[in-house]
Amino acid sequence: MPASPHIPPQLAALLARTGLKPLRLGGRELLPIVQGGMGVGVSAQRLAGAVAAEGGMGTISSVDLRRHHPDLMVATRGCEDRADAKAHIDAANLEALDREIAGARARAQGRGLVALNVMRAVGEYAASVKRALAAGVDAIVVGAGLPLDLPDLAQDHPKALLIPILSDARGVQLVVKKWERKRRLPDAIVIEHPRLAGGHLGASRIADLGDPRFDFDQVLPACRAFFRQAGLERDIPLIAAGGVRSFEDIQRLQDLGADAVQLGTPFAVTAECDAHAEFKRVLAEARDEDLVEFTSVAGLPARAVATPWLKTYLKLAPRLQTVAHVRAQCTQAFDCLAQCGLRDGLKDWGQFCIDNQLAAALRGDVRKGLFFRGAGSLPFGNQIRSVRELLERLLTPAALAPA
Repeated sequence: MPASPHIPPQLAALLARTGLKPLRLGGRELLPIVQGGMGVGVSAQRLAGAVAAEGGMGTISSVDLRRHHPDLMVATRGCEDRADAKAHIDAANLEALDREIAGARARAQGRGLVALNVMRAVGEYAASVKRALAAGVDAIVVGAGLPLDLPDLAQDHPKALLIPILSDARGVQLVVKKWERKRRLPDAIVIEHPRLAGGHLGASRIADLGDPRFDFDQVLPACRAFFRQAGLERDIPLIAAGGVRSFEDIQRLQDLGADAVQLGTPFAVTAECDAHAEFKRVLAEARDEDLVEFTSVAGLPARAVATPWLKTYLKLAPRLQTVAHVRAQCTQAFDCLAQCGLRDGLKDWGQFCIDNQLAAALRGDVRKGLFFRGAGSLPFGNQIRSVRELLERLLTPAALAPA
């Protein structure tokens, strides 16, 4: 079989030796490795472009990308008191989105795929999807809510790949059936395990994170059985996300029915990651016992490193929730979330500004930052290595990997 033009020859040869199946997506044959979207700004053009250039799918996170563009930050600084503050900041973020997609596509050099991850829970979800599609992004990946309207938003872009993130077979069945009525199937589905992933998690409560209905050995075969029973016109690739750290993990998940895997944290500690070096150090040095689960401002469970800010917040959270109240405006004036625990006075949700805390993490501020992280030790321990080295390690059985 000829080598895929979308994978560099060295990695294509390594993949062929492993016995792993390539990911066939969008008419391309790719590495079975997807880089997950990480915001605010952690996965932007440098990381997404680097992953795509190596034959994988690289993913930009859509939220508040102006933070990577000094001119856009200057243009929006101090505008919170303006009547048009939200429109002004939203416009800057859409301009940043254009720049990041163009930059990632240039870095990809025609290989791999460049995707945009958009949380369904963000206020500018629809605007971000439409702008990214107009900018020529290869794929739209949507989590943090059911993207039942995504086919409608993408109706003028039939070749764009649409990929929902779900966590159980029931959610997969619901989305596929709803999308079928719109005459469109998901081009792939990310199956994210809430007990293992970082960031916002696909369970309704913290107590549900360990529910066996999320286990890959249940979800993946159940999805495959549903696809067969539904008589779908084509197969839908499944991408398993959460806790993937090795060749053996990829092999096991492909044996269970996955076509590929998605990783976040291992890519966040690569040299090409768009975040500050101190951000990478915090994630690389954290252990599972350093991680905590809590309810985020979007009302979803979340998993992050227990940094000084998060420890303090968790101590104060019960008191903050008792005085939760509706605020006159968002602390950042652009309402990043459609519903926000802090802004909307939802007492059972998180009572902090997530944009502030994630932006602090992006710039490496350990004292104030919120550092999302998935479970499990990293492929290179606490070392910061390149995207190429990470992919080579993931495609190498443990017995053959250098010490």
